[in-house]
Order: sequence, then structure tokens, then C-alpha cells
Amino acid sequence: MPSFIADHPMLCAVALILIDIAVWRLISPNLANWKLAARLVIFAVFSAVLFNDGMNPMQAAPYADDTTLHLAATALQIGWWLFAARTLTVLLGAVMMQRVGHTGRLLQDLMGAVIFLIAIIAAMAYVLDLPVKGVLATSGAVAIIVGLALQSTLSDVFSGIVLNTTKPYQIDDWISIDGTEGRVTDIDWRATRLQTSQGSLAVIPNSLAAKAKIINFSRPADMFGLAVSLQVSPHARPQTVIEALERAMQGCRPLLAQPAPSVAFKASTGSGVEYEISGFVPAMGLKRETRNQLYDLAYRHLQAAGVGLLSATEGSTPPAVSGARALLERSTIFSTLRQDEKDTFSQNMTLHTYRAGEMILAAGEVSDHLFIIESGVVSVLLIKDGHKFEAGRMGPGEVIGESGILSDQAALADFSAKTYCTLYRIENEYLKPCLDARHDIGEAMKALLDFRRHAAQALTEDAPVVPVKKGFIQWLRNRGL
Repeated sequence: MPSFIADHPMLCAVALILIDIAVWRLISPNLANWKLAARLVIFAVFSAVLFNDGMNPMQAAPYADDTTLHLAATALQIGWWLFAARTLTVLLGAVMMQRVGHTGRLLQDLMGAVIFLIAIIAAMAYVLDLPVKGVLATSGAVAIIVGLALQSTLSDVFSGIVLNTTKPYQIDDWISIDGTEGRVTDIDWRATRLQTSQGSLAVIPNSLAAKAKIINFSRPADMFGLAVSLQVSPHARPQTVIEALERAMQGCRPLLAQPAPSVAFKASTGSGVEYEISGFVPAMGLKRETRNQLYDLAYRHLQAAGVGLLSATEGSTPPAVSGARALLERSTIFSTLRQDEKDTFSQNMTLHTYRAGEMILAAGEVSDHLFIIESGVVSVLLIKDGHKFEAGRMGPGEVIGESGILSDQAALADFSAKTYCTLYRIENEYLKPCLDARHDIGEAMKALLDFRRHAAQALTEDAPVVPVKKGFIQWLRNRGL
């Protein structure tokens, strides 16, 4: 051992403690392994300095004839026990983080508390030479008093240990605890913290979470359930309603194919019948958007089937109209026509049916007519790198063939029937004068065409290639210099 350390062991021991504190704070948290290695090395040197000078932490401090040195040695020996406890805690924490991750933090804290308690008792027994039995008896009585005073807090602590052991949820899981839904951001000694979908923070005591009903939406992974309930008239035939809702599910692309979505009768009352659509999406962020889309599709497909959603504010039953006339009422493009124009227009619409898989309009074909979907689901297929892929699905009220009508251009995609479909066809010779007379309808169709062109271009064009930077600096980086 160097002569300076041998001549000034206490000064060197204090310096090592200060160096450990400085190194632990200066090294970045991203370099956890380096921090741990530095602490182990410093602790080993610190131990060597103490044992070499006769300050054995397992015995009472030396220098009994010199009060100052005796007190200093006693402090350093007690410091050795605390330093050892801290080093062991950090080492166990690093091992546990690699095995169980962040969810084991509560167990790490508990183990650290136990280790420090053992270190304090050992220091009292070996260094201070106190009667440990009496200390333990006194501390036991104090622990009973403190335990009674902190009963609810201790309940949260032990419930947190149970939750971390059984792991019904972990950090970043989407869960519902007793009706409170959110993403788990932290699990500490006292509570579980959730970030709700509204952006607020919910703090739920661990004792409540351990007793409450917990729903974990993140397990199994990449599959999040959703449900949409609808009420229809009790006079509607159930099979008609179920078929319409099944078409709505097929038209909703975000729903996972496996497990397959389903429709089920839920309840019946004197005023209406309730049905529920249930399915799964691959991401939690898609739930709200998919629920909205699914409800809209259900509404449109039920209308196409002649079934309306139940409403307490519904008036008298509307007069019976033809299917073509009812479709114009629901169409966003032709809804601005006057009532007499809709009557005339509907008389020039012809009904066509397509079985599932049949081609309605092929890519590259210039359409001389416009289709309006009355019922069913139409699949839109684009081509990229020589392969066809489904770019979207269409439902009741949407139009097909506007590119040929407006600009004599070929269709950019294949439009085929995904389910049995009924569509109304309007010939160009009748539609053209209408577009010339009603500019608002023409502008609506042009806006739709522009939107579809941009969408098709975005889906089929290749992602831009990031240029490779060249130069002296990049040359050095490539060679690890």
C-alpha cells in the first residue's frame, strides 16, 4: 500500500467516500454499469484502507487511549457498514432490473430497507458493542406502535408488494381499476398512478387496487377489445339487423380478422332491441377512432337495410319512398338536390347487384357511368411494386366512377364487391347536364376525386430515400474515428 495512504488512513478513507459521492453524481445514468463498477472498486479500496490500519468493522474501534481518533475510527467503521449496505443494494438492484425490469422497483426498495436495517444492527453490535437483544426488544415495541399508527399506509405497502409479485399489470399497460381506465405510469410504495385518456392523473392506493376488479387491456399484447351497442326498433327482423351489422364490421378495416369480430343480441324491451358489436384492434390509440367509424358504418348499413336506430325523439313514420329516392336522401353529394329534382333523378337510376368477389370497376377502365352504393361492402385495391393490396373499403352512400365522369380518366383502383352488394347506376348522358346545371354537386365530386387521387398517390409511391452524407467527417465516422 502506498506510504501516503499508510500514513494517513483516515484522511484517505474520508476522501474515498467523497470521491464515491462525486463519481456517482457525475457519471450519466445511461452508464449504469460503469457507475456500479466504480462503486465496487472504491468500496474495495475503502475496505482495504480500513483493514490495513486495524479498523476492523467486525470489532470495536481501536485507539481507546485517544478519544478523537477513537471517535473518528468508530465513525468510519459504521460508515463501512452503511457503505457496504448501499453497495449491495445497488448491486442487487442492477441484477433485478435486468431480470424483472422496472416492475421490481418496489421489491428492490424493500430489500434495500432490510439490508440497511441489518447493517445498522450489525454496526451497533460489532462497532458500538451494544446489547443487540435489548435493542431488538425495544425496536419491536416501537415497531408495534408505529405499525398501529400507520396501519393504512402499511396496507398500501404490502398490497404494493403483492401487486409487484403477482404482476396483474406493469408499467405502460392500459388497465381499468374499479372503473378508472388509464395507462400505468408508476407503481410505488403507496399507490399506482394512471394517465387517463383525458390526460389527467389518477392515483389509486395499492390497497384499493389489490381488492378491486382489474382489467388489463394490454394482455394479450397487440389486441385491444372494443364494443358498440345499438338499439333498433322491436319490429325489425333480427336476421336483417344482424346481417347489416356484419356488413358494417366487414367495412371497418381497423378491426382484427382474428379473433373475428361478432354481433350478438343483448337485450329486448318493449321500446326496442339492443345489439352489440364486439371486436379487437391492434393498438389502444385506435379504439376511439374505430368505435366512431364502426358506429357510422352500422348506422349506414342499417339504413340501407331499412332499419333505423331507435330514438326517443323520432317523429311519425316517414312516407314510403323507393330505394333510389331514399339513397339520394342519404348521399352527401346529392343531398342538396331539391325534392322534385330528387324525384326525377331517382327515376333515372338503375339497380345492379354483385356477388362477393365480382369486379365492379377495374383499374384502367374509363367509366361512362356513376355508381352509388346502396348496400354491401366494396373493397378498393391498389397496385404497388407489382402487388395488389387493399387500400380501403366503401359502404352505403359512397360513389364509384367519378374520374371517368368528370375528366374522362381511367380509374386508379380496382373496385370489387367484398360482400353481396347492390348499387344504383347513373348514366353519363343524364348526369352530365345535371353537373353543368348544379355547380355545387360538381364541386363536391371534384373535391372527392382530388382527395382520392392524393390518397392513392400517398399509398403507392415509394418512401423517399435519405441521401447518404459524404465528406471527411462522415468518412471518419464510418471508420469509428
